[in-house]
Amino acid sequence: MAGSDLSQRQRPKVGYGELLATIADHEKYRQRLPGGKRAIFQFRDLSHLTMAGVDLAGADFTGCNLQSVNLADTNLSNAVLYGADLRGAALQGARLDRADLRGASLRGADLTGARLLDADMRDGVIAERDQSGRVQLRKPDHEAVDLGGARLVAADLTGANLTGVAAGRTDFTDAIMVNCLLTRANLAAARLEGANLSGADLSGANLKDAQLRGAVLVGVNLDNAVMAGADTSNVLDDKLRGRPLAELGMPIEEAFRLYKLWVETGGAKGRLFDFSRLDLRQIGPRPGIVLTGAALDGAILQGLNLERALLQGARLQDADLRDCNLSGADLRGANLSGAMLVRADLRDADLRPLVLGAERSFPANLTRSLLRGADLRGAKLRLAWLDEADMSRALLDGADLSEARLPQRHS
Repeated sequence: MAGSDLSQRQRPKVGYGELLATIADHEKYRQRLPGGKRAIFQFRDLSHLTMAGVDLAGADFTGCNLQSVNLADTNLSNAVLYGADLRGAALQGARLDRADLRGASLRGADLTGARLLDADMRDGVIAERDQSGRVQLRKPDHEAVDLGGARLVAADLTGANLTGVAAGRTDFTDAIMVNCLLTRANLAAARLEGANLSGADLSGANLKDAQLRGAVLVGVNLDNAVMAGADTSNVLDDKLRGRPLAELGMPIEEAFRLYKLWVETGGAKGRLFDFSRLDLRQIGPRPGIVLTGAALDGAILQGLNLERALLQGARLQDADLRDCNLSGADLRGANLSGAMLVRADLRDADLRPLVLGAERSFPANLTRSLLRGADLRGAKLRLAWLDEADMSRALLDGADLSEARLPQRHS
């Protein structure tokens, strides 16, 4: 087998007529209808074409020229993009779950909000037969596995394999990179501020001058990683933060039990506790936990399952609630000013005022809170205070924001 380069390969151009017909046949294929045929564009030129919002799950783009293509909100789950040239492509909101991106170039591509669960982004070469029938190993005509300068802000890369990827100066701000394989990856000067890298393998990675400020680095493997010049200020790692749990004077389980009893008996039984500034990440999933009116200012609750929790009137000022499941939680009248709620699940959460009588009503306070990428679909936010809150990329479909005090700009 001989090695060669694809730079001289002539890729036949795909016209819009052929593109639309292939997409229609692929839709029939997906639905198992007569005349259906899987979309196969191997070694074709689709550069600058628009396929935004199309369902191309499982399509084959091996070795294709996809430069500057519009694939925003396109479903490319399980698609084969082996050795594809996606430089400058628009992939905002695209779904690339389990996509084969080995040897692909995404230099300068925009993948803001894209989903790449378990995507394979390792290096790769292309094997094909020449006219004499001999197998040739061909390198793509771009630098393989190239994410340099790409934008993956708030992208979901959970479980993705980026072993050896070239991602210098790539923007991963607020990205979900849980359990990512990044061994030997070049992340020099990459932006990883606020990214969730829990469980990621960064052994041997180059993080020289990388921006990791405020990133979640719990359970991360950094063996032999180059960290010279990296900004690791305010990272959340395995080290305990804040007050030790021992200050409660009893196991946390007993403290929660006594606090619930105190709430349910109006203070006649049980005990009132101060949970502020405690690192509570080790308490495990607590769906339905009763913390009505609790003092949780500055507490670290990152990544916890607090679904349907009773937190009405709770004090959560400056608390770390990133990646928390707070769906269906009762947060009426809660003070969440300055709280970090990046990527939090607040679907159907109740953030209306807490009414304690005809003359007493306490709105939910989310002033200066960080709600970037939070899921607020169906949340009740009537009369909530959202002054100066950062709601960029928050999902607000079906949310009730009537009479709420909104930030001047939100998206």
